[in-house]
Amino acid sequence: MSMTEPVETMAEPWDEFDAPPSVVRTLPGAAPIVPKDSIAGRSLAVVVAIMTFLASLTTGAAMLVVSAASDWQSEVGREVTIKVQPAPGRNIDADVRAACDIARAAPGIAEVRAFTKEESARLVEPWLGAGLALDDLPIPRLIVVKIAAGMRPDFASLRQALAARVPTSSLDDHRRWIDRMRTMAETAVIACVAVLALVWAVTVLSVTFATRGTMAANRPIVEVLHYVGATDSFISSQFQRHFLILGFKGGAIGGGVAILLFAVAEAANGWLAGTPGGDEIAGLFGNLSIGIAGYLAILLQIVFMALLTAFASRRTVNRTLEAID
Repeated sequence: MSMTEPVETMAEPWDEFDAPPSVVRTLPGAAPIVPKDSIAGRSLAVVVAIMTFLASLTTGAAMLVVSAASDWQSEVGREVTIKVQPAPGRNIDADVRAACDIARAAPGIAEVRAFTKEESARLVEPWLGAGLALDDLPIPRLIVVKIAAGMRPDFASLRQALAARVPTSSLDDHRRWIDRMRTMAETAVIACVAVLALVWAVTVLSVTFATRGTMAANRPIVEVLHYVGATDSFISSQFQRHFLILGFKGGAIGGGVAILLFAVAEAANGWLAGTPGGDEIAGLFGNLSIGIAGYLAILLQIVFMALLTAFASRRTVNRTLEAID
């Protein structure tokens, strides 16, 4: 052998890790750091599916509550009620006619309808029962006043006119009920946001424990990669990609089931339309439709859960690698 000939040295097994991560990923026969199919991975996908389903149900429920409350406020806000109390020495029928004339003369009023004595009596039957002699009871007469679309009558002036001509009358613009509905809707939305926060917190904890378990099972491989020069970013990206895929799978399953559930509820509400049960459901919950915005919100929930899973995994891996250092 000539003195000028280069001396060949035996390549060590770890020499290949000096290559960039992109080269390491393309080495022949290279296996992924994180197994693609494992019991822990499948269990985490099930957990993410359940959490996404609960988050989607919560989101849809919040949108239904807001929609129903908005419909209720719109319905109640389109009407006001004038109540005429019977009083000694006064003709209640004349008072009712006078109150109707005052209401019709007010600007912004579309329709005025006075309840008859029999209709007023039927309103108290659920509390007093049917078949009672109600002639001697001071049952007030009600007048329903519908407001014209886009109009806002001057209720203060209407109250003054009623008080001057029909002192036994009172005007209820239902403002108290509208405020209660608004408060109820806001409370329901806050409760839904709190539930969503709990669901997201449980998801982060589940992913954290799953990532730690996966790193513990593959700790020798992770340590070898770490000591021979593989960057923390490269190692954490492997876990992030793995858990991102798991998050998308679980989120798609959970969100898909939620979308199917809302679609079935909307279809059932359409089938029951016009029936007594359907009218009761529509009166309480509206049309049970979350609309396009609701379905888009569920799709965004799926994406968010997948990204949350990936973020929690990468954060856990980076903290573990810092401990190895």
